[in-house]
Amino acid sequence: MKLFVNGRKDTFPILKDKIKPNDAVIWFHVASLGEYEQGLPIIEVAKELYPTHKIVISFFSPSGYEVKKNSAVGDAIVYLPLDTRSNAKQFLDLVHPDLVIFIKYEFWPNYLSELKKRSIRTLLISGGFRKDMIFFKSYGVWMRKYLESFEHFFVQNQYSKQLLSSIGFNNVSVSGDTRFDRVAKQLEHDNKLEFIEAFKNNKACVVAGSTWPEDELMLHDLINSSSPNVKFIIAPHQIKEQQIKNFRNKLTKKTILFSEKEEKNLQEYDVFIIDTIGLLSKIYNYADIAYVGGAAGTTGLHNILEPATFGIPIIIGKNFNKFPEAIELKELTGLYTVADSDDLTLILSKLLCDEEFRSRTGKIVKNYIQKNIGATKMVRYYLESKTVKKP
Repeated sequence: MKLFVNGRKDTFPILKDKIKPNDAVIWFHVASLGEYEQGLPIIEVAKELYPTHKIVISFFSPSGYEVKKNSAVGDAIVYLPLDTRSNAKQFLDLVHPDLVIFIKYEFWPNYLSELKKRSIRTLLISGGFRKDMIFFKSYGVWMRKYLESFEHFFVQNQYSKQLLSSIGFNNVSVSGDTRFDRVAKQLEHDNKLEFIEAFKNNKACVVAGSTWPEDELMLHDLINSSSPNVKFIIAPHQIKEQQIKNFRNKLTKKTILFSEKEEKNLQEYDVFIIDTIGLLSKIYNYADIAYVGGAAGTTGLHNILEPATFGIPIIIGKNFNKFPEAIELKELTGLYTVADSDDLTLILSKLLCDEEFRSRTGKIVKNYIQKNIGATKMVRYYLESKTVKKP
């Protein structure tokens, strides 16, 4: 909360410093880190198509801003000021964008109203709509007018298009999710991590990424009873010393932290806890099976597409109904959900012991990623067909 409040005090000074009155600007807004990753392919397209425009990226959440505030991707990276009329006017006066792109969701009435008033082109990319959202309720009619600010909606699925059509919006294209393009590109990068190779030592490896305490409750019993031929890598979502210490104290296996790894013989250890950020997408390259956190509790499922691009089976918790990619992958039998440690032990044992089953599941996951690539191309074609003012 302190970061949320204090960080916003810097927004207008940063914009005054980085964005000049004569600059041409494209503004991207994302909620948090996941939406930033979702928007990155489109940011790259915008920079390529409009190289003389400056890029402003705004975040709502500290968990996104604090990680990416120094990224070279944007010319100015800021917190979005709270949604008041005066903030919206001041923000848009300073940014004066030619084009605005919102990623996935975040519908702020005052900002949208001001964008419409100024006739600023606004797009929604990788939009996801659900029937329980306010726009589709009888008492939410007043919110629908703010959707009129969008020139076009690029949505993830046909259901979102149908929902928008039901309330009179037909300026909609089913493009899919740009995250598929983003994660597919990971395979083009150098994903080698020598310290992970040393730790894995050619053994089966389970990577548990973006874990919360609820996930770790299920994991520690499983790890303690596991075969010595299986290695575990744990990458907590939050790097909190006490939380990591509590989890580590429950483990009977030989465990090491990333911060302790120097001059250690890593192959001697059974569990590797990654107490740093920025490595998980490469670490998944070494996983034979991935457990993705967030769905064991109510914090929200983290990105299952990151491990999926490497073609490995995925396990998650039981609370995943708001995540269409998890629903689809479960129906395809490339993903398994667990309610407790017994469920987790059962499916993990089957995946570890039955190589054919594991391989078949991994192929399903890989094919799912490949079939869903292409959202970025559709958005690119749209941007190429429309004129954006250049300086």
